[in-house]
Amino acid sequence: MTRLLTAAAFAAILAAPLSAQQPVPPAPIPPTSAIPEKPVFKTVPVMLTTSAGKITIALEVERAPVTAANFLRYIDQKRLDGTDFYRAFTYPSSPNDGLIQGGTRNDPKRILKPIAHEPTSKTGLIHDDGAISMARAAPGSADGDFFIILGSMSGLDANPTAPGDNQGYAVFGHVTEGMDVVRAIAAMAKDPNKGAGIMRGQMLAAPVKIISARRIAPAK
Repeated sequence: MTRLLTAAAFAAILAAPLSAQQPVPPAPIPPTSAIPEKPVFKTVPVMLTTSAGKITIALEVERAPVTAANFLRYIDQKRLDGTDFYRAFTYPSSPNDGLIQGGTRNDPKRILKPIAHEPTSKTGLIHDDGAISMARAAPGSADGDFFIILGSMSGLDANPTAPGDNQGYAVFGHVTEGMDVVRAIAAMAKDPNKGAGIMRGQMLAAPVKIISARRIAPAK
């Protein structure tokens, strides 16, 4: 039951000085200069021109230097020109989450020496919407194949507490423009008879050509 003020208590409130009845003003907001700024890490922009449209990516050359430098070697030597996006899938239960995969497909004329693995637990990057990451078998086996994330796939991040191969995959950049192209590729028809193991039924019926991969000028 709600308690009611007695007449004496009510009179005491009325008799109190006005300053005592006013609420305490909020603490002043600190100046902008006192608020820590979010760190800005160096990136290098590149563009994949595909038969389905253009995809612009910011490569994390500061946070994932080994993996980003590897991708830039493939770009500068034009080893990705003429390759394909050949695989795509989304989860039936979560159609906004998935990936598209492309690259050299172990073509001996295109691939370079595999690189050291940079786990997300080291770089601080994650497999969120637009992340670009390296395909691999064992850690340290990645070369010229990569994939781009749709939605969120945190299960691909490193998990040092998990058993077995818990190193995840190496994120090394994010799409800055062209996620509509990524989603369009993910939605394309797949060949139910192509692909082996878990990739069966995930291969595009008509692969999307990567016409060129180039560095571009930073946005102003």
